[in-house]
Amino acid sequence: MLSSGEASSADLNVVVDPLSFGGQTYTAGGGEVEARVDVSRTTGAGYALRLRFDLRLSGPCMRCLEDAGAPVGVDVREVHQPADDIDENLISEYLDENELDLRSWVRDALVLALPVSIVCSDDCRGLCVICGANLNEDPEHQHEREPDPRWAKLSELELDR
Repeated sequence: MLSSGEASSADLNVVVDPLSFGGQTYTAGGGEVEARVDVSRTTGAGYALRLRFDLRLSGPCMRCLEDAGAPVGVDVREVHQPADDIDENLISEYLDENELDLRSWVRDALVLALPVSIVCSDDCRGLCVICGANLNEDPEHQHEREPDPRWAKLSELELDR
């Protein structure tokens, strides 16, 4: 138990459940992450909490469907200051009595830190819209353009040569 003004840190391995995002499933490398938790005691019965971790997210790239391997860094803070006359927003949902629900906090923080699009690289070219070929493997990939539909009837003409 910390006294007012005291602080402590711990490096802990935390299990990270798979995430469903955009209809796809993503996992943290190995299903576990090493997280650093800093706890400092505020006045009264309160705590200031900080959570930091980095991981690689395994799952399909939203452009080319290869493994994204997207790096995600998290650095979040929580305040837990229980008292009747203090705003209820200062009560952390991850701290109950003196027990910290680290697994839930890691998952929620990870979800909030996810990029809008999980891609293998910023310059991922994606898939060909016609045949589905990975454009990263063949940047010169292209198809012959479809003929202009206004000229389609001309292709039906049978000309003697």
